[in-house]
Amino acid sequence: MRQVLQNMASGGTLLVEAPSPEASVGQLLVGATVSLISSGTERMLVDFGRASYLQKARQQPEKVRMVLDKVRTDGIATTIDAVRSKLAQPLALGYCNVGVVAELGRGVDGVKVGDRVVSNGPHADVVRVGKNLCAKVPDVVDDESAAFTVVASIGLQGIRLLQPTLGEGIVVIGVGLIGLLTVQLLRAQGCRVLAIDFDESKLVLARQFGAQTCNPAAGEDPVAAGMAFSQGRGVDGVIITASTKSSDPVSQAARMCRKRGRIVLVGVTGLELNRTEFYEKELTFQVSCSYGPGRYDPSYEEKGQDYPFGLVRWTEQRNFEAVLDLMASGQLDVRPLITHRFAFEDAPNAYDLLSSDKSALGILLKYDSVLTSRMQRQVTLASTPVAFDAARPVVGFVGAGNYASRILIPAFKAAGAQLGTICTAGGVNAVIHGQKAGFATASTDVDAMLADPGINTVAVVTRHDSHARFVRQALAAGKHVFVEKPLAITRDQLEQVKVAYEQSQARGTAQHLMVGYNRRFSPQVQKMKSLLAPMREPKSFIMTMNAGAIPADHWTQDPAVGGGRIIGEACHFIDLMRFLAGCEITSVQARQMGGTAGVSVTEDKAVITLGFADGSFGAIHYLANGAASFPKERIEVFASGRVLQLDNFRKLRGFGWPGFSRMNLWRQDKGQQACAAAFLQAVESGADTPIPADEVFEVARVTIEAAEILRQQ
Repeated sequence: MRQVLQNMASGGTLLVEAPSPEASVGQLLVGATVSLISSGTERMLVDFGRASYLQKARQQPEKVRMVLDKVRTDGIATTIDAVRSKLAQPLALGYCNVGVVAELGRGVDGVKVGDRVVSNGPHADVVRVGKNLCAKVPDVVDDESAAFTVVASIGLQGIRLLQPTLGEGIVVIGVGLIGLLTVQLLRAQGCRVLAIDFDESKLVLARQFGAQTCNPAAGEDPVAAGMAFSQGRGVDGVIITASTKSSDPVSQAARMCRKRGRIVLVGVTGLELNRTEFYEKELTFQVSCSYGPGRYDPSYEEKGQDYPFGLVRWTEQRNFEAVLDLMASGQLDVRPLITHRFAFEDAPNAYDLLSSDKSALGILLKYDSVLTSRMQRQVTLASTPVAFDAARPVVGFVGAGNYASRILIPAFKAAGAQLGTICTAGGVNAVIHGQKAGFATASTDVDAMLADPGINTVAVVTRHDSHARFVRQALAAGKHVFVEKPLAITRDQLEQVKVAYEQSQARGTAQHLMVGYNRRFSPQVQKMKSLLAPMREPKSFIMTMNAGAIPADHWTQDPAVGGGRIIGEACHFIDLMRFLAGCEITSVQARQMGGTAGVSVTEDKAVITLGFADGSFGAIHYLANGAASFPKERIEVFASGRVLQLDNFRKLRGFGWPGFSRMNLWRQDKGQQACAAAFLQAVESGADTPIPADEVFEVARVTIEAAEILRQQ
């Protein structure tokens, strides 16, 4: 398949060849026939991508503050790497797609293969969407018209929030694509409409759709026009669909409204509000969120859980259906809004036009290739055939998210891994990061990669709930396995992995299984280990993790998906303490913040106390309620009248330590490269796995036990 991406660092618009995705549970695949470029939203994204670094910073001052905080805690080199990596992540463009259903995932009903549907899918010739994010196209609605459905739903949602009634006078400020659709939808609802814009060509269309108009560029006063339109009484409501940094549209809306008028912001404007303008008239002001209830709700969009019809009449999917019904009845005519048509292969030129011609409205991309030719699950990335040395690690990666692409893949490459196949669910990330790193192929078919005899080593870097499954499959396929933490998120998963590992060892294939507990490989931790090795007295550990807040609805907080942050991240420090103590964990205790109405998640504000076989003990303070400017990780060891203190894997200090006072690094080093190198060297040489299997399973068991203790409180 092919997809349009925007490079946010260079500003270039790319057409990328990628493997076709697979329809997962609750999803369907759609073979695109036409898609619409959103002249407002997408122009803003493209212009941002083409801006200089300084211009980007000026547009996002809140991100600049985050960067400065990271510099103070992690150092400038690490921060620069993180910023460059973030900007190097291409952004998928588009959200108005029409096509034919090609494949149904389990649990999808209401549509069948061959149906025409609209969706909020990107500009791609194969689109994967959730079942609640598409709607069937009526037979009388052509594909080009249907492509306007999603963007029209944005205007429709603004209208639903405004709640206009028959005969009311409504003003639409900014009649670009969404504004002109909003004008028609308001007229269909029996409202009188005044359209305001600086572009006369757009106002001509607004008049064609039955609106009165005002052009400030021609010297007309918007507020005076609004008062005249309302016969001096003030308009009933205003929908702002303009895109501008100025706060003038909001101020003008307030001044032209009647007492208790309503204002809904659909577009993007400045929000320096004048209290007096709103106070004296008791105006209501509301910001509309995209195309309806369900937007940004993972339960609705990703898990396919619809809202009850009787309680939530208009969801984003039902808004799609309403727009299509209006098109079918002839009350919504989008054909006058089509200004340009491009072949999908010519998409980069379409985006050049979008940036250069501000009058462009409906820009359509047309897809003409045969659907079956788009459905290949694997693509070759290497320009010439690659011959791998089977005696050395040939690695297949499952997953290419932020950590995999920014840290782990470069670490494997630097350690000399032969990069075979990279697999992702969507396919595009596999191509982007696969090409950058030098993989031979990109795929969306994990089973095919595991069945490939040329791949002898697998790295699993996916969402936590899939780790155990992929590890079992890779072990059963005879591969060496490196899995990013955690190994498992439940006791059952852990037991299944343990059985699979024992079976692999019983076959006599000497397969390696290693979890990416990289911190024990960092140079400063290795120094701490060497200093502590001669000591025979028990040690006391204090590890403070200033983890930072993550929203309660983030996947890592979901016990069924991410396992929660104790299982998903605190396991690093359980392993680190186990490594520094050098003996078995014999006891686990845990305590979390008490429940309070103002804190939705308390499990990530906890202390875990571990006891060890030699009498050592330690406390892990995993805290998500600290300041970002405070060091993220601090490790302290007290032993035999001496103290070691490591701050953020940059500054190590020794107190009372003969011959040692400090070991500081120019840049943060959490041991990722050394961890990958140690694993690959063990695979190639046949040496013991760098982290013994019994420790891997012990740390996983203790981590799950700690989380269980917290959840029982």
